[in-house]
Amino acid sequence: MDLLKLPAYGPIIPVIVVEQLEHAVPLAQALVAGGVRVLEVTLRSAVALQAIEAMARAVPEAVVGAGTLRTVADARAAKDAGAVFAVSPGFTPELSAACRAAELALLPGVSTASEVMQANDHGHHFLKLFPATAVGGIAMLKGLSGPFPDVSFCPTGGITPETAPQFLALPNVKVCGGSWLCPKELLARGDWAGITRLAQEASQLRAA
Repeated sequence: MDLLKLPAYGPIIPVIVVEQLEHAVPLAQALVAGGVRVLEVTLRSAVALQAIEAMARAVPEAVVGAGTLRTVADARAAKDAGAVFAVSPGFTPELSAACRAAELALLPGVSTASEVMQANDHGHHFLKLFPATAVGGIAMLKGLSGPFPDVSFCPTGGITPETAPQFLALPNVKVCGGSWLCPKELLARGDWAGITRLAQEASQLRAA
């Protein structure tokens, strides 16, 4: 898929950690009901790949991707599970090549100008700035806009509902990643209505 189409689905991509497989489908349904269709399921749990498969099969309205890809094996497994895009915390040529071979669109993570250049050399011009607030946040993105006018970013890491509009106001920011849409306490008690409310609020966020 074309990664640049992802922002058309809404301003926030939820960063999701599924610890219990039975949460996967109702969580995806709750997010989609709230207007959030792009779902990044991170490979940070034992059931992550199964969760991706379950979401992709049971909730066809969702655009399900895999996050926290680090290796060639991760890329292959994510594709096999049904992910249509991938997100990585950093960039390596090997991971880029593996995703390309698997026809899995990759949003690679960067945190320095040198990493932006390396990603560009391998054909990536829509990048994840991670961990966004820790590496300079808005000031960093403004700084990168000068030498990289052709590069767009999805800042992730430390973004909140309060700060997201400030990031979205930057010309080189297309969408933000946020973990606040799927808090552990709501997942633990199966509060899917609460997740839907958070998704509705996130889908209405606009540039400051």
